Amino acid sequence: MVRSSRTNPKVAVIMGGPSAERDVSLSSGRECATALRDEGYVVVEVDAGPDLAQKLSEISPDVVFNALHGRWGEDGCVQGMLEWLRIPYTHSGVLSSALAMDKEATKSAYRAAGLPVVPSILANRDDVCARHPMSPPYVVKPYNEGSSVGVYIVHEAANGPAQLSDDMPERVMVEAYAPGRELTTTVVGDRALIVTDIITDGWYDYSAKYEVGGSRHVVPADIPQDIFDLCMDYALRAHVALGCRGVSRTDFRWDEARGAQGLILLETNTQPGMTPTSLSPEQAQAVGMSFGALCRWMVEDASWGR
Repeated sequence: MVRSSRTNPKVAVIMGGPSAERDVSLSSGRECATALRDEGYVVVEVDAGPDLAQKLSEISPDVVFNALHGRWGEDGCVQGMLEWLRIPYTHSGVLSSALAMDKEATKSAYRAAGLPVVPSILANRDDVCARHPMSPPYVVKPYNEGSSVGVYIVHEAANGPAQLSDDMPERVMVEAYAPGRELTTTVVGDRALIVTDIITDGWYDYSAKYEVGGSRHVVPADIPQDIFDLCMDYALRAHVALGCRGVSRTDFRWDEARGAQGLILLETNTQPGMTPTSLSPEQAQAVGMSFGALCRWMVEDASWGR
């Protein structure tokens, strides 16, 4: 909980950074900064670079609102720095951030908690380009990025293995393709909010997530009650299994033909997007929590030692 002698606590909104998701982070950060000013906070916007610790020491904020996405900002690195500086911050702590960003570690935590996932392996990028690492269809993606950055789908009728770009990491995750609908559920504190059905013309990729009109969100999802309830239960259990704090969002695929057996977890995002097209603010709105109220809750929930 944030405690300050100031009438209006000072919040440093950190955004941008060097990851592949820099532009999304800048959009998230600006939206949150505007909302927090409207809620009465003194807000300083900070583009996170190598001098971030020095900047924060000079600003001396009461709390850091972490609007970074992707590596360095979402994987435990910035969280460790904030712990060292003893500045209260939003979202998950060092360990849970690192676990959730590492997709294989995430799946290990899911399995230990009895949560359903598809088979997957970690493989060398060159080996994946040379031969099929598993029977198609399958998906190849970085094991430590978010926002569907660098995702390749190898379909059942593919003539050969994926031809990955040079900027893919040396180690990649290969997982069996999970057919079906894209569902997602946000957790705020100890409460799962609602289920959204994400409808796109194709794969829910980076542009579908962040471009206006890139996808259509049905909230609440028009799905059977048992599947709705499972999403809510699984999202909360994933949040707990990974040790998340604040806000998280867990993504699912659901194969309708298989009923409850067709629902699997893809990943948990410990710092969901906060842009105009983002899912978590939309879900909060659907249960009666305005964008400003969501941002305020996150600031009030902030702490160090997370």
